[in-house]
Amino acid sequence: MKKRFKKFKKKFKKKFTKRWNKIKKSKKVRRFYRGVSLLVGRLPKKKNIIVFESFLGKQYSCNPRAIYETLIEQDRNFIYYWSIDHRFKSRFDEHGVRTISRFSLKWFIVMMRAKYWVFNSRLPKWIAKPHDTVYLQTWHGTPLKKLALDMEEVLMPGTTTEMYKRNFVAEASRWNYLVSPNTYSSEIFRRAFHFEQDLLETGYPRNDYLFHYTKEDEEKIKERLGIPDDKKVILYAPTWRDNEYHFIGKYKFAVQMDLDRMREELGDEYVIVLRLHYLVSDKLNLKDYEEFAFDGSNYPDIRDLYIIGDVLITDYSSVMFDFGVLKRPMIFYVYDIESYRDQLRGFYFDFENEAPGPLVTTTEEIIEEVKQADSIRTRFKPHVEWFESTFHSLEDGEASNRVIAHVFDKQ
Repeated sequence: MKKRFKKFKKKFKKKFTKRWNKIKKSKKVRRFYRGVSLLVGRLPKKKNIIVFESFLGKQYSCNPRAIYETLIEQDRNFIYYWSIDHRFKSRFDEHGVRTISRFSLKWFIVMMRAKYWVFNSRLPKWIAKPHDTVYLQTWHGTPLKKLALDMEEVLMPGTTTEMYKRNFVAEASRWNYLVSPNTYSSEIFRRAFHFEQDLLETGYPRNDYLFHYTKEDEEKIKERLGIPDDKKVILYAPTWRDNEYHFIGKYKFAVQMDLDRMREELGDEYVIVLRLHYLVSDKLNLKDYEEFAFDGSNYPDIRDLYIIGDVLITDYSSVMFDFGVLKRPMIFYVYDIESYRDQLRGFYFDFENEAPGPLVTTTEEIIEEVKQADSIRTRFKPHVEWFESTFHSLEDGEASNRVIAHVFDKQ
């Protein structure tokens, strides 16, 4: 009887939560919240409140984390809140940060009273921004694939090309500051986002950590993932495909590599950690590959996976620009490069001829390149030198301090 009641309670809770989430997303509720936010937004700002958010509230990570932790180290007189998706609360609790659940009534009140917002992705267009709120948009990557106004056709679900571009420009017009990691990105951001306010060309705060981590940090990360100390790590971190999705905001991804073959050829020396993009909803099933393949998709911050990675396998993801700071070998697994280049996004530079590592399209080629990973940077020396001078000239471990000096010391 007790078991049946427990099952009924769980089923009822799930049904209620689903219904409540649907209500919260309705146009009437959004209009109500917008009205409340506009009203509260007229109240005087609390100049010492900062709200942070990373990847739609799913992660304690990226540029917002780096800026937050630097402010904490500086012992500033601020009150900090992290805007979170309540389903991922445990990720924030382990760091002891103050949280507010996205789109709750308290969230709207705090957001409207806060002097600063520090976000790395877009806010829904129905969230009002008070005119005296300082919105620091850090963004979340150096662009290889085309963005916003530079995209010829948008194939994402739930929007049209015209609507997507219009909404993007409207959102970017609310940003007071936009962080750029290099001159290359600055030129693209200005044009693709139609951004006309203060662009901070500082390097990426999130990469500061790559200059300051310790051997002890590496050991703790490997222990947390269950990776043996005597194994090298292949980090596989692909991006998402605009046209492969379950429904709006939930994208598909199938691992297009033969893990059995890779384990057979590389398992004595390597393990592989797979890190799917935060927009991908598919769950990895790696139970047949224990002790060789590890799911790092739900690991709190990819920066930790960078520092344990001996070699990176990616495709068109901006992780290449961050991992490249570590000056380690990279392999580009681009099995669908023709369709991605010609139909989905297109590239900002000649990726096929200028990538700082080999482009491969089969598992056999991956295996061959991993076996000779130590020679990649030498074999691709001209490309590596161009890549590092173009994208890493500002990376020195001090980007967070530069952003803070621009934004919080000038108010």
